[in-house]
Amino acid sequence: MQFCRAMKLSAVTMTALVTMLGLVNGAVAAEKAVAASAPVGKNAVAQITSTVCAACHGADGNSVITLNPKLAGQHPEYLVKQLTEFKSGKRANAVMSGMAAMLSDEDMKGVANYFASQNIVLGKAQSNGVGSLGEKIYRGGIAANHVPACAGCHGANGAGLPKQFPRLSGQHADYTLTQLRTFRTGERANAPMMMAISSKMSDSEMAAVADYIQGLR
Repeated sequence: MQFCRAMKLSAVTMTALVTMLGLVNGAVAAEKAVAASAPVGKNAVAQITSTVCAACHGADGNSVITLNPKLAGQHPEYLVKQLTEFKSGKRANAVMSGMAAMLSDEDMKGVANYFASQNIVLGKAQSNGVGSLGEKIYRGGIAANHVPACAGCHGANGAGLPKQFPRLSGQHADYTLTQLRTFRTGERANAPMMMAISSKMSDSEMAAVADYIQGLR
């Protein structure tokens, strides 16, 4: 009788063990499935740039909508800074704040490095070429109003300085003009130096230098 009871208990124990092992294996399998389906690394960056960024900035960072900036060839440090400040609210923009809110620090770095590695499609100035008002402001500033030369920070050819000043060459004139105006009004307040400079510029001066920058190379 005791032997029969022991056999019954062993059978129950074995059944429980099998059930537990089945649950564990199922959980492990589910965890592996989730991990396999979650985009990581380059795959995550590719998904973000192709589905989120591309609509406004182009798949390769060369936007065709002139009010949206070209991101191709931009310094990655500058792009990370802007995304971080969109997310924190330091740089106000309803659309970009919503986009940046979904990105982790690693996502931002990956996206920035992707666009930095793309080749920018350079543009042409409409009317501000050699000897123009735009060139004079970019290279010499506006002495009467204590406006420094753009080239002093952004470089003679608009290449900028990594971690400090963005690349400007080839940027859409419409975008550059809009940013200068928002610096002047305080709508964009994440660059005190640019706010001070733009406050001393007229609309016509801003338009001229923005046009010159579009053709700069």
